[in-house]
Amino acid sequence: MFELLDRETLGIIILTLQMTLLSTAISLVLGVPLGLWLDRVNFKGKSILVLINRTLMASPPVVIGLVVYLLLMRNGPFGSLGWLFTLQAMVIAQVLLLTPIICGIVYTASQRSSSHIRSFAVTMGATKWQTQVLLIKELGNEIYFAAITGFGRAMSEVGAIMIVGGNIRYHTRVMTTTISLLRNRGEINQAIFLGAILMLIALAIQIIAGILRKRERRTDENY
Repeated sequence: MFELLDRETLGIIILTLQMTLLSTAISLVLGVPLGLWLDRVNFKGKSILVLINRTLMASPPVVIGLVVYLLLMRNGPFGSLGWLFTLQAMVIAQVLLLTPIICGIVYTASQRSSSHIRSFAVTMGATKWQTQVLLIKELGNEIYFAAITGFGRAMSEVGAIMIVGGNIRYHTRVMTTTISLLRNRGEINQAIFLGAILMLIALAIQIIAGILRKRERRTDENY
């Protein structure tokens, strides 16, 4: 095992965690408010916006990767940033993939529950801000599910990451692209080892998130 976990492999694992956690966090910050806003407001063309979001939820990763590549390439609109084939480019691609998914999950959950929660908040004399905080707390399980779904999608992504990251050794090579590369080389043992590490990370995140959710419930019960 220690022979398989060399310095290069450790760097790949760390980079994967950095990319996944950062992109999931950003997507949550964007997706949760967007989902709540989409449920709360009514305007002409809202159904079209919902349709666009649902389409983006199922968008092929390679298409998103190509879009980000065209934006960040040297002659692209944001080429001067020099972010192509960097961690930043991979995070941007992941955020574009995850945000519609998180927004859609939160929007659907909010549609089912928000009217009752807001009515209760009004009867209790809550302000708009207090009502939003209460809504987020009541949708905690759904937001947790959205976060785990987003994390899993980010952790398992290959296509978009390969296009914008380039799978450059010691620079943008993450676990999924490495597993694909090792399979092509016939280095099956190393590929299986990285796959097992990937599953262990996913399990650890689930356990940690579950513990945090239990502590949150106990805190709420004490109040």
